[in-house]
Amino acid sequence: MHEGKPAVDEAARPAPAADATLGRSARKRAAILAAARTVFLRKGYDGTSMDEVAALAAVSKQTVYKHFADKERLFTAIVTGDISATEALTADMVAALGGSDDVPADLRRFARRHIVEVTQPHLIRLRRIIIAEAERFPELARTWYASGPERAHALLAEQLDALARRGLLRVADPLLAAQHLNWLILSIPLNRAMFLGADTALPPGERDRCADEAVRVFLAAYGPAAADDPASR
Repeated sequence: MHEGKPAVDEAARPAPAADATLGRSARKRAAILAAARTVFLRKGYDGTSMDEVAALAAVSKQTVYKHFADKERLFTAIVTGDISATEALTADMVAALGGSDDVPADLRRFARRHIVEVTQPHLIRLRRIIIAEAERFPELARTWYASGPERAHALLAEQLDALARRGLLRVADPLLAAQHLNWLILSIPLNRAMFLGADTALPPGERDRCADEAVRVFLAAYGPAAADDPASR
């Protein structure tokens, strides 16, 4: 899609006046995206109108259509933007785990942050919309899944494998171990938010207890001491 991309020859530098115009265009596009995100998350796909987006963005409806040919493309831009942000956040959260010198403490820290980040109200609302619209936008749902859960599992698997090679975990299948850890951490708080609403987050103390217990159970199965436990075989 090329909506909103200025038609400028890359080999030629625009005049200062053109630069100012492009700046205004970019600002309007950002305002449209911010307004659309607000309306989509509040009303869902079917409940969102381009008129309401234009009004909230303080631009004309014609300007909205200049940047986004239709509602589907606008919705796609919102989701793909959040996918990029989620990918960056996931990479940042797991990057340091493989070099940990205190695996239980660092896993607890990761688990606590993971719950907070994944259950942010806007992400819960967006996840609900994507699931509701999966039949209408199957490729978008696949992209979200690949860039969200699957990407998180792959990155986490790399770090768990690094810990296993240092003898700090006992992991035969890093990807399966990553999936176990992820859902031990998220199953309670994420299901609660998805079914009861984005604003029904667990109190901080209960949220941290879920995170810490998830790590305890994970280490009971994958910690180095588990290798000596006949029940773990």
